[in-house]
Amino acid sequence: MARITERLAAAAREAGAGEAVDPAALVAVSLVETDGRSLAAVGARFEPLIRFEGHHFDRLLDGDRRRVARGAGLSHPRVGGVRNPVGQEARWRLLDLAAAIDREAAYASTSWGLGQVMGSHARRLGYPSAVAMAEAVRATVAGQLVPVARFLKLGGLDELLRAGDWQGFAQRYNGPGFRRNRYDGKIAAAYREAAAALGAAEKRQDGGRPAS
Repeated sequence: MARITERLAAAAREAGAGEAVDPAALVAVSLVETDGRSLAAVGARFEPLIRFEGHHFDRLLDGDRRRVARGAGLSHPRVGGVRNPVGQEARWRLLDLAAAIDREAAYASTSWGLGQVMGSHARRLGYPSAVAMAEAVRATVAGQLVPVARFLKLGGLDELLRAGDWQGFAQRYNGPGFRRNRYDGKIAAAYREAAAALGAAEKRQDGGRPAS
């Protein structure tokens, strides 16, 4: 796992304070989902990490747009029918092509940022659209963690982490295949690492403050 950078820790504290969610939970999810990597080079700019789901895009399209997307290899009725490139720059090119057909559907079919939250959850998480959620995620590192925090709160998943119910969390965040992915063990280790790192940072900060 990547080192927990000050950028990630600060973003987790900011988003956690704003959404009333344990920052360690946000860091833990980030470590498992993206190894704590907040940005990738995409040409001359830096963007959040994404994953485009062509089968989801296919479901959101109809008529001519679906025919165009399938013909271009951007949508497919079967899961895995559209292969995600390994590199983020190539993934962003794929997303841009899909967005040229239907921007909202393309962004709703994409997992965004540190916690890889699907754009399809945007309205449930308080955003007016998947495009609006994507814009917020792209704006700041803390903005990447706000949808994670809201998703955790919505399902009480932050409480599962606090209680150490790793399997319960893994099943609801990663899905029924969590055992195959060993997600429960990964999130347990990540949460302990995050809690220890953030706690140690707070102690260092407290140690530098003058006594009142």
